[in-house]
Amino acid sequence: MKTQIKFLIAAVSLSLFSACASWVQLTAEGQVVRIMDANQLTNCGRIGRASAQTMNEILFVERNRGRLEDELRTLARNEGGRMGGNVIVAESEISDGSQQFGVYSCP
Repeated sequence: MKTQIKFLIAAVSLSLFSACASWVQLTAEGQVVRIMDANQLTNCGRIGRASAQTMNEILFVERNRGRLEDELRTLARNEGGRMGGNVIVAESEISDGSQQFGVYSCP
């Protein structure tokens, strides 16, 4: 019985820690990608669309909104860089841990 309780406590602790931590790292390609609003785009060419998705909850615990947004932006910057872009623009709201971004090449 004590072993089961220890396991349960460890699992819950790990889950809560995971819910707070960000595991997404910015790649070399993503480092050159800026985040802009659509009204800031000037002389930019659209390259395509990047879809970013991460977990919005862990074991029914909703993740911190700010960290979720940061992870989605980082994932989109990484994808935009792989596509040859240097700017991303959010094109949708966050829904179930995913968001759509336009990828652009700007001067």
